[in-house]
Amino acid sequence: MSTTVRKPVHHAVYDTYADWETGHATAFLARGGHEIRTVGPADEAVRSIGGLRVLPDLALDALRPEDSSLLILPGADLWDTSDDLAPFARKAREFLDAGVPVAAICGATAGLAREGLLDDRAHTGAVSFYLAATGYAGGGRYEDADAVTDGILVTAGPTEPVAFAREILRLLGVYEGEVLDAWYRLFHDSDAEAYAVLEKAGAQ
Repeated sequence: MSTTVRKPVHHAVYDTYADWETGHATAFLARGGHEIRTVGPADEAVRSIGGLRVLPDLALDALRPEDSSLLILPGADLWDTSDDLAPFARKAREFLDAGVPVAAICGATAGLAREGLLDDRAHTGAVSFYLAATGYAGGGRYEDADAVTDGILVTAGPTEPVAFAREILRLLGVYEGEVLDAWYRLFHDSDAEAYAVLEKAGAQ
């Protein structure tokens, strides 16, 4: 009898990464049975914008799309102040070209825009003019929404970590239908009635 081995989810970490943007996603992916592995620019520790020190599980050069089920790219000051994170955008291209999902939030969407990955895909971000400042050609595909999924690409702005997580959980099949809706209502809207739905489904 053969069993399917679930590939890890890879979460990019780099100096100044926005630690509040991906916590809902990683916590409930892990609860759903997904291993979370961190990927840094190199093997050295990095610090989040909140001062958390993270020692990556692997360096970016060692990451291969075929070994992953998803690449998560959080925002960071460095997306807008240097080209240091451009290799992560190039890695996102490798993932998308290989048919492996990518999820980007906040400044990471600008990184994808600069890489040309949003020119032909529906997407969102902080605000339309933030992405327009990158000079990208995808302005016509921008959507004023909390989070957007186009095929295997998820994007969201910095104020929507719960919606970002919702799209990721849907994409990887962790929750669906009324359970996913209840999860979102509980964590985004503080809807106490939603908890009963999650409890009944064993998803709280």
